Amino acid sequence: MSTQLLTPVMAGLLERIQRAGRTPVYAMTPAQARLSYRVAAEVLEPPRAPLARVEDLQIPAPGGATLAARLYANAPASPSLPALLYCHGGGFVIGGIETHDSLCRQLALRSGGAVISLDYRLAPEHPFPAAVDDAWTALQWLAANADAVGVDGSRLAVGGDSAGGTLAAVCALLARDARLALALQLLITPGTTAHADTPSHRLFANGFLLDAAAIAWFFDHVIPYHHRRDWRFAPLNAPDLDGVAPACVILAECDPLVDEGLAYADRLRAAGVPVALELYRGVTHDFIKMGRVLKEASTAQQAAADALKGAWSA
Repeated sequence: MSTQLLTPVMAGLLERIQRAGRTPVYAMTPAQARLSYRVAAEVLEPPRAPLARVEDLQIPAPGGATLAARLYANAPASPSLPALLYCHGGGFVIGGIETHDSLCRQLALRSGGAVISLDYRLAPEHPFPAAVDDAWTALQWLAANADAVGVDGSRLAVGGDSAGGTLAAVCALLARDARLALALQLLITPGTTAHADTPSHRLFANGFLLDAAAIAWFFDHVIPYHHRRDWRFAPLNAPDLDGVAPACVILAECDPLVDEGLAYADRLRAAGVPVALELYRGVTHDFIKMGRVLKEASTAQQAAADALKGAWSA
């Protein structure tokens, strides 16, 4: 059985989650799901690490709007401080700066760079491609305003987990086309396919934290079925990946998204893109946000930080 692939700690954690009887995301409204996720998002993470700089930002967006963001750094503002634009996970429907605060602090602390966490617009109020537009707007703004933010605009990376990993992959492609140089794309358990139809989606459809019903709920709120092959939603469908930024791809073995993550890493390598692939055995989607109980979370966070440090010093 596929449950035998789980580590004992991961299996015990899933059992405790099941016993808690929490309402599944697909049985809630988006507003209810956002609140539920925010309340629970950092329960399994270590306390928020203190840092030298934690600053809320407002990023100008088209039409006079602004996008909220938060900068984390354990160093003072400096024209030599590298930076990562981070896009949170949550299926494009839930999640935000607060749900990923602990993780972003760890990435900043471990990498020595700045992390700018973006609060992009969420579906269904803002369906596809709103999140893509916001992430790309923020990345361009960061490159153009690095001095004002106190970071090095010549050493930028983009990253994210789950849906945020999708956004990071798309931004790397848009940056290539716009000749905006990036040091790295950090893709943590990213979604890259259009229709959730790989073997891992079937193998891990139920009981592995991210269920098939939840994925369908997210997709249905974000984008109509007939538009899902758009490469900005499913970057594995991009015409070519030549010339994009080097990648660090962090995957979980017992994750419905693992096959598409592996496929994207393979396509990047086939295009001549340097790829560091980290596959963590016996853990599920979102494991990187479980550092209070899973040793693999801390190991993956350090791997991400090391990849950033290496890319920024190249």
